Amino acid sequence: MSGHGFHVHGPHDHELEHAAHSGDSFASNIAVMTAIMATVGAIFGFQGGATQNEAALFKNEAAIKKTEAANQWNYYQSKSNKQNLAELALVLPNVDVAKYKSKVEQYESDKAKIKLAAEKLEAESLEWNKKSDEALHQHHRWAQATTALQIAISLAAITLLTKKKWLQYTSYGVAIAGTGLAALAWFHI
Repeated sequence: MSGHGFHVHGPHDHELEHAAHSGDSFASNIAVMTAIMATVGAIFGFQGGATQNEAALFKNEAAIKKTEAANQWNYYQSKSNKQNLAELALVLPNVDVAKYKSKVEQYESDKAKIKLAAEKLEAESLEWNKKSDEALHQHHRWAQATTALQIAISLAAITLLTKKKWLQYTSYGVAIAGTGLAALAWFHI
């Protein structure tokens, strides 16, 4: 309960609080940059989650189209079986040849339409799969950008404790690399 004089926080929080009150510009700069990197990292994480969900939705739609295509191919097969039976009936004695010849032609016509529908659904399934793969690639870029910013934040915390200038620049460099990865994700590269 902080209202009663009892306050618990971690060492990083203590350092940030100390830096804010001590006038230490090095620590203040690190604290501000850490807050900025955390905010930007949260945005990257959100984008990564959104593209992952999008990839899953696209994959689901591909599966639905693939199932619809399989249903059409099953229907095509049933028409083929009926056509084969009608063709067999043509050679049997004492049958109405004109009737079965008409049925064979009708089944052939039905099969052509069914085949077109099945091929269209398969093409749609492939397109949804392609969209899913692209969204998943974009998700990976966002995840890489988020990871880079998390590493930059960790390096900034170590910088704050060690007060090493080269570590500060390394942290900023990793953050810039993360931002570059985010740009690749943004532009779908």
